Amino acid sequence: MLEVSEHYTVPEAALTEKFIHASGPGGQNVNKVATAVQLRFDLALSGLPDDWEARFRAKEHRQINEAGEWLIVARRFRSQEQNRIDARLRLVLKLKQCMHPPKKRRVTQPSDQARAQRLEAKRKRSDLKKMRRKEDWHD
Repeated sequence: MLEVSEHYTVPEAALTEKFIHASGPGGQNVNKVATAVQLRFDLALSGLPDDWEARFRAKEHRQINEAGEWLIVARRFRSQEQNRIDARLRLVLKLKQCMHPPKKRRVTQPSDQARAQRLEAKRKRSDLKKMRRKEDWHD
């Protein structure tokens, strides 16, 4: 069980770990020991509340495969155990982000100074493009 909050824990059935060879430093050990971790989080077995799952799917839709699994690859550390912890922490952090709905954006008007700066920049760009034009020699 992986505790996300006092109201929700990730069931172990929703997690699948696979250990793979990592690239990078580590010398001979890199070629012999599978230290990188692929952690698959199955959304169907997760038991996430519907609103959390909707926010999670909206944020991570590119990383969720056809089977409904979110894949995390942790290879930051040289030890397998540290990579396991890293992958699980990343999952918990991502789920905590989905717990709270995003704040509504308050509609604001641009200030007079910002409006003036924008118009000045447009005028300068227009002048620059006018200077590039060939003049019409037909009178």
